[in-house]
Amino acid sequence: MSTSTNRDKVIQTLQMLHKELSAQELYMELRNQKKGIGLATVYRILKSLKLEGLIQERLTPVGESFYSLITPSHSHHLNCLGCGKVIPLDICPLNKTISQISKSENFKIFYHTIELFGLCILCQSDSHSCGNLHQPRMSRPEYQNEEHHH
Repeated sequence: MSTSTNRDKVIQTLQMLHKELSAQELYMELRNQKKGIGLATVYRILKSLKLEGLIQERLTPVGESFYSLITPSHSHHLNCLGCGKVIPLDICPLNKTISQISKSENFKIFYHTIELFGLCILCQSDSHSCGNLHQPRMSRPEYQNEEHHH
């Protein structure tokens, strides 16, 4: 199979699922669809698509990368270091500033992320009352509202 065919399969899968996926999740989805793409190839394609400005990568507090297509709408996140909860924000306070930076520095910006780290309300009360935080999740964080995340 040619690289462009594999590339198209990765893009089509990201479009079809319309959510962010880890490389492993993407590989499993492609395998379930009988697409026959190896994990190393998935990683290579994701790196290439990122350099082309077609996908974005988001790194979680536990160091896991998630990939999604770049779309005009995007969200930023509040990440709880206690329980691993991720809350998407519906606003982007930097859109105008980023556009100005792009022009003034003559730099083509494909996407941007804002990740804010702290403690959710439950972990705040846990840390004040007993000093023990919930164990952070090591797998994919669950979103409070999946619809707003692209």
